Amino acid sequence: MNHKEFYSELGKFLYSVIDNDGIVSKSEKDRLKTIVKKQLVPLEHHVDAFGTNIAFYAEMEFEVLEEVIPDIESTFNSFMDFIEERQNEFDDTMKKVSLIISKELSNVYLGTGKRERVLIDQLTKKLNKIKIKKRTQKIKNEN
Repeated sequence: MNHKEFYSELGKFLYSVIDNDGIVSKSEKDRLKTIVKKQLVPLEHHVDAFGTNIAFYAEMEFEVLEEVIPDIESTFNSFMDFIEERQNEFDDTMKKVSLIISKELSNVYLGTGKRERVLIDQLTKKLNKIKIKKRTQKIKNEN
């Protein structure tokens, strides 16, 4: 898997969760930076050509999107399509990171709203579907 692409796509999803209410607060941006630095970077060992830990690509993608203000649905769908296309490459860590961070960030500003909860629920269903498919493939291979 291209981990750099994963973190860029994760940044898109996080943007769709955070900006879902039309507001990106300073506390949300600060929390994103803290999560990337303290939770993602220690888990990720890949670096880009400049020696930058690729977990920072989630934060960088978020910052780019904040400048261009894209359609929230397109950023959300981009991550969901990424998962669908690379579902066999997702590992448990990537799934947990995606869910835990989106839940944590959605709760920073006024708690998790209904629209944010819908996005996180859709992500949860998509990621759980991956688990089922892998289990089914394993059973088929054993027979």
